[in-house]
Amino acid sequence: MTIRTRFAPSPTGMLHVGNIRAALHNWLWAKKNGGQFWLRIDDTDAERSEERFVAAIRADLAWLGLVPDGEERQSARFDRYEARLAALHAAGRAYPAYETAQELDLKRKIAAGRGLPPVYDRAALALSDADRAALEADGVRPHWRFKLDHDTPIEWDDLVRGPQKFDAATMSDPVIRRADGSWLYMLPSAIDDAEMGISHVVRGEDHVSNTALQLQMFAAMGMTPPAFAHIALLVGSEGKLSKRLGSLGVEAFREGGIEPEAVCALLARIGTSDPVEPITDMAPLIESMDFARFGRAPARFDEAELDALNAKIIHTFDYDAVAGRLPTGMGRAEWEAVRLNLKTVAEAADWWAVIDGDIAAVIDPADHDFLAEAARIAENLDWAADPWHALTAALKASSGRSGKTLFLPLRRALTGRDHGPDMAALLPLIGRARAVARLGVA
Repeated sequence: MTIRTRFAPSPTGMLHVGNIRAALHNWLWAKKNGGQFWLRIDDTDAERSEERFVAAIRADLAWLGLVPDGEERQSARFDRYEARLAALHAAGRAYPAYETAQELDLKRKIAAGRGLPPVYDRAALALSDADRAALEADGVRPHWRFKLDHDTPIEWDDLVRGPQKFDAATMSDPVIRRADGSWLYMLPSAIDDAEMGISHVVRGEDHVSNTALQLQMFAAMGMTPPAFAHIALLVGSEGKLSKRLGSLGVEAFREGGIEPEAVCALLARIGTSDPVEPITDMAPLIESMDFARFGRAPARFDEAELDALNAKIIHTFDYDAVAGRLPTGMGRAEWEAVRLNLKTVAEAADWWAVIDGDIAAVIDPADHDFLAEAARIAENLDWAADPWHALTAALKASSGRSGKTLFLPLRRALTGRDHGPDMAALLPLIGRARAVARLGVA
């Protein structure tokens, strides 16, 4: 069996973190099994679909490293949907319905008032040819519904949720085409999954009832359905659905200095029994991809956890991996000296300014004489050896200071900060002339 998965976003907006997670899991499953990962642009909504969003989807996937093996567009397949709808109509499994949105809403309210579920009553099936002709003569255009088989239970073994069973008689015949001729998600997606040879569909658990309906569509069209895995939805760090998750996407990650490796490492593992770990390539995530490790509880997405993971990943980056993103003049030694103090690669520029630029240090007047002595000692040190330890040893002996009273004034005078990288690594990069000048000014 050839494994082929797909990611099928609608180009009506930017990808958000939930979309990214679905794309990632489909990509990981394909790669785990030596298969293919396809991008399908679900652009049946011509009014809301925009090419700029298509371009953004491609760019976001590329940034994440989720490169598709192929691409399809639903707007290029309308003839396939027309043909399948005609065949379903001929087989008695699709029918036109003429109720307006207001009429349908009234029916639902009446049903609710009677304590009944809001299931469509199939009134359109009772219309005669003459009734339909009269409605269309009055300018009423039909929408189309798929007719469910109420006598056949809907069952499948979900790769995450286990055995699933639905009673079709408790469900409304789904609308598959609007009165204006535009297609809804359900039927085109089923047709495409079958004709594209999609073997597995990994998507959120909010699609479970859609899967139940689509399984009857596959059967009615004589098509083999893919296997389905419905994963738990994301929730925010506060434990409930967060509006922010609906807007958090690649653009926000990039602006915040988040690395794609951090995004993938977190989204691949939350909601599973595997620990979230810093990774610099996708191989460990591919290897551990297993639906048996996915839980049913909501997957908690915590931005603080992402930030911490991002820092850990940056701490592992070799200079060659980031050289093109560093300030001009910043070399390997400087990167090695500061990287363990970075939360984002962009912060390296701040430390380069400390090493190579001008600083503004706030010094306690009580430290002026101490720092003047430090400047005299620094002037005469052997800077080819270990100037930091030589300087602090000499100052400890001459001043009697130790601990914080010894080290903090030096760090402030030399870097303008109270915290930062190991001064033993930083001081040689600052250099004799600049260090003596900073200590002397202080």
